[in-house]
Amino acid sequence: MIRQYRLQNKLTQEELAEEIGISWRQLQRLEHNEEKTRISTFKKIVKVLKIPDDEVLRFIKNK
Repeated sequence: MIRQYRLQNKLTQEELAEEIGISWRQLQRLEHNEEKTRISTFKKIVKVLKIPDDEVLRFIKNK
């Protein structure tokens, strides 16, 4: 989900990572579901990428 919305927003991993205050490598791991993240970081991602609430809930439910 993160990758899909990042690409829709025409952001590179480096740009999004800088915007939310994490390394691009950490973002890469998040996009590939290789790592869990803090809720505060997830909130920043949702805000920056403007992910709709229903999509967030669907993502959380499937975890």
